[in-house]
Amino acid sequence: MKHLSRGAFALCAVLALSACGSGSPSGDADGEPAEDDSAPADGELTEVEVGVIPIVDVAPIYLGQQEGIFEEHGIDLTLTLAQGGAAIIPAVSSGDMDFGFSNVTSLLIAADNGLPLQTVAAGPQTTGDSENDFGAVLVKPDSGIESAEDLEGQRVAVNTLNNISDSMISQGVLEAGGDPAAVDFVEVGFPDMLAQLEADNVDAIFAVDPFASMADDEGWDRIFAPYADVVDELGVATYFTSQQLIDEDPELVESFHTAVGESQVYAGENPEAVRDVLLEYTSIDESMLEEISIPAFPEDVNLDSLGEVAEISERHGLIGEVPNVDDLVWEGAR
Repeated sequence: MKHLSRGAFALCAVLALSACGSGSPSGDADGEPAEDDSAPADGELTEVEVGVIPIVDVAPIYLGQQEGIFEEHGIDLTLTLAQGGAAIIPAVSSGDMDFGFSNVTSLLIAADNGLPLQTVAAGPQTTGDSENDFGAVLVKPDSGIESAEDLEGQRVAVNTLNNISDSMISQGVLEAGGDPAAVDFVEVGFPDMLAQLEADNVDAIFAVDPFASMADDEGWDRIFAPYADVVDELGVATYFTSQQLIDEDPELVESFHTAVGESQVYAGENPEAVRDVLLEYTSIDESMLEEISIPAFPEDVNLDSLGEVAEISERHGLIGEVPNVDDLVWEGAR
């Protein structure tokens, strides 16, 4: 399903400069999705393409596809992998994709640049456990880097620049007494980070699972958990779409929102299914599945967290002013 915008090229140009970058369950007592009355009576499904990233954060939407939750809501789902919001946000803005997954900071930057995007469904949330969260800054044991403050003057790999990862790290460095402006952030795709650290091309990496657990397996040290340590109950990322799609097909947006919510609940209740589905879209070895730290998967968007992220984004110069976050979230997801 494509909804091409007249301003697609202008929107992508803005993003190239600024937006780099991710209730009750639908089921029976055994955790299996129940049949749903909302599927079209004629059985016809709407084709929907969603941009995602190959990390544990998006396991619920893969499970929702696998378990037939999206079909129950009339959606024929296609999941397209990308490195981060730098690719996904322009694709959704232009109508090349219907929905996307992105960290909330990249969405705040997009909104600050006037892009008409709306968050429509919740994504992953930190576990709040500094020792066992799904994202961490890791270094070699002999690096001499032992805390967030020590990242001052170091080269730190993040998957995309100007996103939730580098902004949370910057805030952590600031709170630890360091100078975040002295951190040299380097853009490296998650799958390439381990090799870049091994080759000493960077001094530290910020990785999320499954890549953080792969780094653990290499014997590297976790020194800081930006998601768990900076904002309580941090909502890391969400699913979003264009205002144009909301205006043109609100029923589809409602169906997608409901299906994602049910998928999040299913994932939260079935952690082993989360681990197993990672084999479908990541490069993790099956022997490492039990080592993966699984995020929390809330059903609802955390507006308080989004407000705190907006304040941090403004503090570190990523956006010009703190917005009213209610304006950035589709009314059906508030």
